[in-house]
Amino acid sequence: MNGGEQYLEIKLPYRPESPNMERGWDPDVKKYLKKVMGSLSFGLLWLMAGVTAGIYYELAYSNGKPVIYTVLFYAGMLISLLLLIRYLYNTWKKEDD
Repeated sequence: MNGGEQYLEIKLPYRPESPNMERGWDPDVKKYLKKVMGSLSFGLLWLMAGVTAGIYYELAYSNGKPVIYTVLFYAGMLISLLLLIRYLYNTWKKEDD
């Protein structure tokens, strides 16, 4: 066009978003997903630590080693499992404001 270009301007209604709501996310959904991801992360971390220590470092069974290493490994895994269950219970029991 010869300098007489015309542009179409579209004005959308202004909707102020609440200050604690990010774009497209409901705050309750975000809190729930954080709980789910935290639970999965800690559970998988506990599982990988147990498998690594038990199989790779051969602490889950005794092959000519003193049995105390195996007993300490299983005692440590039991204590850490109880701590993980306590964390998960407190995480899911907690009511968010």
